[in-house]
Amino acid sequence: MGLPVDLDAVLRARETIAGRILRTPMLGSRTLSELTGAHVRLKAELFQRTGSFKVRGVLAKVASLTGDERRSGVVTWSAGNAAQAVAWAAAGAGIDCRVFMWRTANPLKVAATRGYGAVVDLEAANAAEAYERLLAHVEETGAVFVHPFDDPVLHAGHGSLGVEILEDVPHAATVVVPIGGGGLISGVAVAVKSLRQEARLVGVEPDGAAGMTSALAAGEVVPIAPETVADGLAAPFAGEGTLAVCRELVDEVVVVRDDEIEEAFRFLYARAKLACEPAGAASTAALLAGKVAPEAGSETVAVVSGGNVAPETASAILAAR
Repeated sequence: MGLPVDLDAVLRARETIAGRILRTPMLGSRTLSELTGAHVRLKAELFQRTGSFKVRGVLAKVASLTGDERRSGVVTWSAGNAAQAVAWAAAGAGIDCRVFMWRTANPLKVAATRGYGAVVDLEAANAAEAYERLLAHVEETGAVFVHPFDDPVLHAGHGSLGVEILEDVPHAATVVVPIGGGGLISGVAVAVKSLRQEARLVGVEPDGAAGMTSALAAGEVVPIAPETVADGLAAPFAGEGTLAVCRELVDEVVVVRDDEIEEAFRFLYARAKLACEPAGAASTAALLAGKVAPEAGSETVAVVSGGNVAPETASAILAAR
């Protein structure tokens, strides 16, 4: 495929992280199946360690560090889910961890990141400023940057999710995956397209954070100013590596509005009994809104990627009708 990650790398990463991640459930949804005409299943990754898929790739990355790199400590830059995953994985490996967030980050995710033992830097006003602070810190200290979405080792770890999907639904015709920076869909794409080439892989972005859509249209990474209720998908740009994978392996990327994400959030809470975060509802939103139209009777999997939602956010969405 000419890409830095292949199925062998995914399977090696899966072996590396085995025993430290959960095999999350694949749940049927009769209501969603009736509404779409397909057999829809939900990959409930919100039950994963630290509340999202992120630990899959992060554990693989931490396991790949040399002794000198471990002694230097790790840093990352994240609105929350990657922050928690890196903090948790670093603590388990006895590695110092600093996380660069920004002042508007989800307070629940900030508190959880600190709870896992990381030092949290909240001096930045936005993601771009936090990224600059991180780069300066790396230059000054030599700490290892664990990228939240654009690293081949990370993608290989995330690919374990794609392997699980096809083990549970071998004849999956459509797999729908949310996109922030593109790390998850990159790993899933390598696994799914390697094991079942005919499967259709669809990415979903909020219209207020459509970095991958912009990058695909421009043919290069385009900085954006994300603004969306789905803070877990609010990356300020797609990755160079994730863009390359999506260009080659992802069949389509669709965009959903925040109100469609919120409707899917309410649907998952009421009908599937899943208390996800808005980012985790994006794939379901694409199905409910008709942005993804699977073939009648086909096997379809929607990834519910995380469940780290602040109570006040959940209450506000559930109360709105």
